[in-house]
Amino acid sequence: MVILTGAGVSAESGLGTFRDKGGLWTRYDLSEVATPEGFARNPGLVQEFYNARRANALDAAPNAAHRALARLQGARSGVTLVTQNIDDLHERGGAREVIHMHGQITRALCAECGHRWAAPRVMAVGDACPVCGAHATRPDIVWFGEMPYHMERIMAALAGCDLFVAIGTSGEVYPAAGFVEEAAGFGAETLEINLQASAPGRFDTVIEGPATQAVPAWVAGVLGG
Repeated sequence: MVILTGAGVSAESGLGTFRDKGGLWTRYDLSEVATPEGFARNPGLVQEFYNARRANALDAAPNAAHRALARLQGARSGVTLVTQNIDDLHERGGAREVIHMHGQITRALCAECGHRWAAPRVMAVGDACPVCGAHATRPDIVWFGEMPYHMERIMAALAGCDLFVAIGTSGEVYPAAGFVEEAAGFGAETLEINLQASAPGRFDTVIEGPATQAVPAWVAGVLGG
């Protein structure tokens, strides 16, 4: 089983999605805060943006959907949990192993040497890499125009799964948006759990409802109670 989660899983923990009106994303030009070019032009603005996101994530708590997926992972072997989210709520909800394809807000990356380490709550432009000393510290986040992490591992899991489940994701951002077709092409059944179907006919089955209600109910059904 491969489970892909998106922003909808963490929304009920108080973390905004791309499309929230008045949310954090809407107050910034994404080309300025979520691209390598934006970081090169104005690293201070980028650090400010991710400092706000990091504070929001660290102050949030895992919800019933995170805990239910951790329960499923603990009870069943062969469950691969992939997330587009950069928060650590899956881990704090009890998940054993999570593939963060878009990086993690709690990690820092040296743009000069590639070293990664635990990020402080507040990052600054002058922060030096603890290995090479370069003042090129950035959040360990996959920005627009960059290749998502762990793609070989994810594609291998999709090729071998019997069931692909997408939870709380819009289905509009590639390559994750193409995972359902990839899994279906290998013969897997497909399930979407979302507030509403992202695109009619893409999945074999759709369960509509908020993640904190729909995900625990689905997991209970899978585990028999």
